[in-house]
Amino acid sequence: MKGWMGKFKFVFLLSFLAIILAGCGRENLTALVPKGYGAESSMNLIVLSTVIMTFVFIVVLSVYLIAIVRFRKKKGQENYIPKQVEGSKKLETIWTVIPIILVLILAVPTVAATFDLADESGKSDHINVDVTGNQYWWHFSYADEEVQTSQDLYIPTGEKVYLNMKSSDVIHSLWVPSISGKMDVNPENENTMYIEANEEGVYWGKCAELCGPSHSLMDFKVIAVSPEEYEQWVADMQSVDPEEKPQDAVAQDGKAAMEANNCLNCHAIGSSPNAVGPNLTNFGDRTKIAGYLETNKQNLVDWLLDPESIKPGNLMTGKYPELSEEEADSIAEYLLQLKPSEITPESAGN
Repeated sequence: MKGWMGKFKFVFLLSFLAIILAGCGRENLTALVPKGYGAESSMNLIVLSTVIMTFVFIVVLSVYLIAIVRFRKKKGQENYIPKQVEGSKKLETIWTVIPIILVLILAVPTVAATFDLADESGKSDHINVDVTGNQYWWHFSYADEEVQTSQDLYIPTGEKVYLNMKSSDVIHSLWVPSISGKMDVNPENENTMYIEANEEGVYWGKCAELCGPSHSLMDFKVIAVSPEEYEQWVADMQSVDPEEKPQDAVAQDGKAAMEANNCLNCHAIGSSPNAVGPNLTNFGDRTKIAGYLETNKQNLVDWLLDPESIKPGNLMTGKYPELSEEEADSIAEYLLQLKPSEITPESAGN
């Protein structure tokens, strides 16, 4: 009895914790609160599969309970052998046909939704963004608008945005749970899907494919703004002059330090084609450094001085001369002043 009670307590505690932890998370990082067409399609499939699994569970449990209650061995029937029904064509047909029907009910809408989200027929009539997955960050190139940015993807609400995705290294997988499904980002071929946000907001994206030691830190954001704000953001990004001199003296020293340490050999500012590292055009507008650190000067200085301790396996480590505290401080000051637009994650409701 003691052993049985111990197991019961363990299962009860485990189930209780599972229920509690199921409520943890962010509203803008969950497929259960859909805010876009792709996420709504996924949610419909989640509901459908849950209904089917619940139906199967109830039927199996009911048959099981009927069997153990109604047909249990009774007193005086110790030697009784019930009717044997092995080889019953009727039973075998039933438990073969029903699962096939249930699988078809689930498979048909799943396949239809998959092809729908990957449909490229209207691609030329909408915004196209070339997405490059890198260890461990994302780059976004708006081909028609001639805008380059990294980590933060700006889109207008109520409009399809086609993502043409390819990896520069290993296999990644782009997923924005609140507004879209997920799709692999491969180095050998380009995959395309579209996303569409129903309302303004900041939606967190993840790499959903194990891609190295900092896979879990490969986060990005989709900033959905009104069509008017999106047009303003594009215009602001297009007007950036990478040669513009900062007004602040410390920031001027930071720009000079970046040039002296060859930082701009890997990073681009403005609409120039991206190099090796993330585009820095609107770095000061981002709310995260390296995808997950809170944006503040101290975190940025720490990142510049020792990126490997913060994001293991990143390709920035060892690619530039060792910086002094003063150089890192001035570079951080310069980067945090790169704010070309008033359209930011904060204005979108971050």
